[in-house]
Amino acid sequence: MTLLKTIEPMPNFPPRESAPSPERLISGSPTYRTWAQDEAKGRSVLTGAWEATPGVTRSIKGDMFEFCHIVSGIIEITPDGGEPVTYRAGDSFIMKPGFTGVWKTIETVRKIYVAVT
Repeated sequence: MTLLKTIEPMPNFPPRESAPSPERLISGSPTYRTWAQDEAKGRSVLTGAWEATPGVTRSIKGDMFEFCHIVSGIIEITPDGGEPVTYRAGDSFIMKPGFTGVWKTIETVRKIYVAVT
C-alpha cells in the first residue's frame, strides 16, 4: 500500500454517471460524472475528479468539508444570504460543514475534490 496518491484530472477509466436529486434541481438538466480515485480506510475521506454539465442546483454540505480545484469550466456559487462568487479553471475553494447555497454551472466544469465527513 502506498501513502502517496496522484489524483488524475482526466482519468482513463469509466465514470459513475448521475444527476442531481429532484429536490435539489433548480433549473436545467445537469448530468454528473464522478471518477472516485481514493478512499481513506477507516475514515470518511473521498478524492477524485467530478464533472457537471450546465444547470442550477442547491448545494447542501451537511457535515461534509470539501476542497475543490477547478480544472476546466466556469461556475458561480451563491451562499445563502451571500453574494455570488465565480470560479474558473485554476481556482480553488472550500465549502465548510453547514454550507448551503446555489451552485450554477455556467460552462461544463471539471474539478478535483477532497471531501471529508
